[in-house]
Amino acid sequence: MIIAKDEELGIGRVLQRLDDFDQVVVVDSHSTDRTREIAESFGADVVLFAWDGTYPKKKQWSLEQRVLKHRWVLLLDADEYPAQALIDELRSLAPRLGDMTDFGAYDLTLLYKFAGRFLKNGHRVTKRSLVDRYACKFPEIGDLEAPGIREVEGHYQPQTSKKVGRLDNPICHDDQDPLSSWFERHNRYSDWEAYLNQHRSLKHEIALKRSWKGRMFDRVPFKPLLFFLYAYVLRLGFRDGRPGFDYAFALASYYWQIGIKTRELRDRTRGA
Repeated sequence: MIIAKDEELGIGRVLQRLDDFDQVVVVDSHSTDRTREIAESFGADVVLFAWDGTYPKKKQWSLEQRVLKHRWVLLLDADEYPAQALIDELRSLAPRLGDMTDFGAYDLTLLYKFAGRFLKNGHRVTKRSLVDRYACKFPEIGDLEAPGIREVEGHYQPQTSKKVGRLDNPICHDDQDPLSSWFERHNRYSDWEAYLNQHRSLKHEIALKRSWKGRMFDRVPFKPLLFFLYAYVLRLGFRDGRPGFDYAFALASYYWQIGIKTRELRDRTRGA
């Protein structure tokens, strides 16, 4: 179990849900809060990460640390924890995870909290979070000069030459930060996406390493409108009430941000 931790608070709230795991490692980017003290009080191993502007970035760097005791690792962000049903599923799966397995990773779905409510419908994010660290690796993408996403890998999946399985139960994404933090992050993410749109070969390279849903969304026209209809209507986001609408609209606006920033970059290039 590896938790990537930066300046955000609330690490104790996550760690108290991880008693079932043999080892918990917290990767801390030299935060100035009490992260290290709190993590060690829960029995976690803490390793400090300082990005030097090159590869490997944080998650791949984490997988290469000698402190790790096990071959198979569940990667979590600081606002994520496994649902109890997922812990039970992992316990059943564990005896089949070994050196000779045909699988190099497993994909999981996020149960996402937005505006104070876990959303049972609408758009669902898939992450390749359970990985064999000897058979699965984050790709080194030529995006080091891109704005928006720096020390952490971008919106693409770690790669393996082995089979990729899928688990039935979710990781809970329980973001406790104010909504302004969500919008601030996605403003930065849209800078990164707009940069990719200006570098077509790089965009194609990253698209090949995204989930199938990510590759599909890369290709569709009129993304803001179509995404909202997909998430709110087709995927029944309306069943989650106002938070379901707000989440679908916020993500549709994110795609609008990417589009308008892409056009701005294109106009600047033409005017140069």
